[in-house]
Amino acid sequence: MFQIGKTIVSEEIIEKDFVCNLNACKGACCIDGNAGAPLEDKETEILVDIYSRVKPFLRPEGIAAIEDQGAFVKGDDGEWETPLVNESECAYVIFDEKNITKCGIEEAYNQGAIPWKKPVSCHMYPVRVREYTELTAVNYHKWEICDPACSLGAELKVPIFKFVKEALIRKFGKVWYAELEKVAEELNS
Repeated sequence: MFQIGKTIVSEEIIEKDFVCNLNACKGACCIDGNAGAPLEDKETEILVDIYSRVKPFLRPEGIAAIEDQGAFVKGDDGEWETPLVNESECAYVIFDEKNITKCGIEEAYNQGAIPWKKPVSCHMYPVRVREYTELTAVNYHKWEICDPACSLGAELKVPIFKFVKEALIRKFGKVWYAELEKVAEELNS
């Protein structure tokens, strides 16, 4: 672990490699599990505001779940998250012609319907963030369904922090990311 500003960062995000391999996993991270995607407080308001513009991109099952549960829910851990369909898949999930999951929010963003890409927790995955009173922990979330992503990342030699660069900058800023790159250089030399 090392500290950058008010964050404590796991060295694993520098040491481990990762590149999503959707052909292998089919986006299982969006449909497996028992909790929705973690949401920041400000993202709950965004989801409510954009729902009417995202709705045309969603599946009927997702729309039904959102209209029944709300644009966001409080999880078992007391934190905000996206609602689920059948207590498994994210309500915002859609599928492409190869049955690979996509994010309906991101699809709306890509089509110019909304100015917000998707929840930052999804954008940063496999990096997970936990807010504490004084510090924020930045960790690698290892999940066996992502083994193909670890293999592809190793083959391409792409460390996690580079794979999620845009998302980390979105969350922590360019100065923070530049500091992370310096730490990575030091650790790798």
